[in-house]
Amino acid sequence: MANPLLGFVGVGRMGGPMASRLLDAGYPLVVFDTQTAATDPLVARGATLAASPADVAAQAEIVLVSLPTPDIVKAVALGPDGVAAGGRARVMIDLSTTGPGAATIVAAGLAEKGIVAVDSPVSGGIRGAVAGTLAVMVSCPKATYDEVAPILATFGKLFYTGEKAGLAQTAKLANNLMAACALVITSEAMAMGVKAGLDARVLVDIINVSSGRNSASQDKFPRAILPGTFDFGFTTGLSYKDVRLCVDEAEAMGVPMVVGAAVRQMLAVTQAKFGAGSDFTNIARVLEEWAGVEIRG
Repeated sequence: MANPLLGFVGVGRMGGPMASRLLDAGYPLVVFDTQTAATDPLVARGATLAASPADVAAQAEIVLVSLPTPDIVKAVALGPDGVAAGGRARVMIDLSTTGPGAATIVAAGLAEKGIVAVDSPVSGGIRGAVAGTLAVMVSCPKATYDEVAPILATFGKLFYTGEKAGLAQTAKLANNLMAACALVITSEAMAMGVKAGLDARVLVDIINVSSGRNSASQDKFPRAILPGTFDFGFTTGLSYKDVRLCVDEAEAMGVPMVVGAAVRQMLAVTQAKFGAGSDFTNIARVLEEWAGVEIRG
């Protein structure tokens, strides 16, 4: 049986590689993005260009979206020119990181139009999106999961979290808080070590064979901080958004976030200094300035 036509809204830094993988897997695609530079490579490979999210949802029964903020997701899903207005779509898969609150609102709004929401944030960055090695967290009705799992498996390893809207978002926020926390605390420790006279590369090597090893010491420091490139591929603005969402959701549930709140403040400082579009590894540059050292190796 031929693969179904899929819709894809938001084919930028993360969505573009994922849409490309769907084309590689033989899925016909109809795509929309506000930036033609994002859609041009996919159209050149055979994707059909739509005029709006509603136009995508007028052609495809299953629509995937990958968008930067909760407000944009809500507008694309439920707005007057959004997926809910398309008329043909019956499933919308949200690959964005929006938090459980927004996911619940979107699921309820789509349900009024007879559309099932699949909450499916991904983790692993642009490299994971290109390679198909993302962690793909999913919450939705089990029957819908069984239908969309082969599509989502194109992107990486699936983790079904349950039927409740927003469960996958909670898992994603927990992960992203910990990733940012690892970056902040490793930057502090590295700045201290370098100021004391340790070689940055030697200190990272020591940490990585010891109990302090973490995602920042093993990946972000060797790849983007020690070389001084600060180009890991995830923006400060998005990390700040994710950590804010996580802390807000936790506090609303009565879960204290003492360390999380401190990480949120560090990201606020980094964004104020380097801008929302900067790479979030610039957290280390904040510590460098405060400590009066350069963490290089």
